[in-house]
Amino acid sequence: MFVAALLLPISAPAQELEPGAYWPLPKGLNIVTAVNSINWGDLAFDPAAPIDEASATINTTAFALARAFSVAGRSANASFMVPIVGGHLEGLYLGEFAEVGRFGLGDPRAKVAVNLYGAPAMAPKEFASYRQGRIVGVSLTVAMPLGQYDSAKLINLGTNRWSFRPELGYSGTLGKWVLEVMAGVWLFTDNTDFLGGRTREQDAIVATQFHLTYKFNQSTWLAADANFYRGGRTTIGGRQNLDLQRNSRVGATFSKGLTRRQAIRVSVSDGAFTTIGAAFVSVAVGYNFAWLR
Repeated sequence: MFVAALLLPISAPAQELEPGAYWPLPKGLNIVTAVNSINWGDLAFDPAAPIDEASATINTTAFALARAFSVAGRSANASFMVPIVGGHLEGLYLGEFAEVGRFGLGDPRAKVAVNLYGAPAMAPKEFASYRQGRIVGVSLTVAMPLGQYDSAKLINLGTNRWSFRPELGYSGTLGKWVLEVMAGVWLFTDNTDFLGGRTREQDAIVATQFHLTYKFNQSTWLAADANFYRGGRTTIGGRQNLDLQRNSRVGATFSKGLTRRQAIRVSVSDGAFTTIGAAFVSVAVGYNFAWLR
């Protein structure tokens, strides 16, 4: 029954590739996750920064706790994730070469997801005989402004603002194949203490995801992943920037159970179509441990 521990995704805002995000979990299941990801390429901390020819190498280690429960008889889960980020960024700042390194806490994230159709809340014995069909779910992700931030610095790990993503997800199964489609929108509050005490605003980012997963067995699967997101244009001190994002990423995710309680997950992705700040390679390895209580 603990193969459900393979299903918890951890990823970055707007650039998510999350196969299995709405697959149900048995009631009372707890999952501890540790994920390390390395990203390198055209990856800026803030696309609005006046940096040209930028490149970065960023390492993120994230720790998460999730719990499955019932909401009005439907399968639901909640999770909380804390990222520790270290990175090196270099490029031309106002025409001059510059480089900077950062290490510290990124913005934590909390998420609540509820399956509205096709996945009732199940006890472990019921879950053992469950056969996945069509699923429709909704979720809300909240990124909290608790990451490392200094208004005197242009490059920061935290954003000094709240971010919210409501999302609708669909999953359909045919034999060993699972097709998933997700659509959501990131909404941002203003950062009123941006560099120099200015206000930084950001438009919403509409994001869609597509996943095609093949299940070798109950505890092993491989997914092809793709997304597209658009929006996010920023305004700083009343002046709008030319940083509208129209980006797409493609990748793959492999997940395998090690024991009834443990699983590993490996993913890789790259920019497929990029207008700003997303032509980077990402490789992530995660470990999950699950228990019932």
